[in-house]
Amino acid sequence: MHLKKELPSLILIILPVLYLWYVWSGLPEQVPIHWNIHGKVDRYGSKTELFYLVLFLPLFIYMVFLLVPKIDPKGLIGRMGGKYKQLRTILTFFISAIMLMIIYSSAHPDLFKSSFILIAVSLLFVFLGNYFKTVRPNYFVGIRTPWTLENEEIWKETHQLAGKLWFFGGLLLLLTTMALPEEIGMRAFMVIAMMLFLIPVVYSFVLFRRIKAREGQE
Repeated sequence: MHLKKELPSLILIILPVLYLWYVWSGLPEQVPIHWNIHGKVDRYGSKTELFYLVLFLPLFIYMVFLLVPKIDPKGLIGRMGGKYKQLRTILTFFISAIMLMIIYSSAHPDLFKSSFILIAVSLLFVFLGNYFKTVRPNYFVGIRTPWTLENEEIWKETHQLAGKLWFFGGLLLLLTTMALPEEIGMRAFMVIAMMLFLIPVVYSFVLFRRIKAREGQE
């Protein structure tokens, strides 16, 4: 690992820890840890639990993405070059941003809204939509169904669709979150997000059946 190249990601990991240290003395002993699908806090934990969450979750995600190229059996991730590093940076940024929001919700419970997290997830869909259009076949990243892994043509077409779908779907999620009342917006968000995951999976199966039918006619 080249420290200079990894410095931006390491800074992203450290930022939530520094912010937590800054607000630590002003936090209550019990802080929000988890929210339900309605955007309401459904579990509280100690400040110490929050510290471990903030420290280890971004670090864990980062380390997993560092490890994946080393255990990739065919070295497919390595062929993605800078695209994989971009994805790693995007996800590290996203997890660190969520940690900052959780800390903020603990320090300013009256100002925090669950829609902040939904906005972050919406933007993640937009960024991943741009990324998916160019992702190459591999075992770890992307729409990894039995049918996309079976056929490179299916992989490519599925990710072309998913890229457009997630980009515009992310914008729709963003609009829904900002325009609708909080609880209604949360429900709409869940439905749209589920469709964004399911449609590419179903599409990959449809492509598989279509290709098999075409091969049967030859």
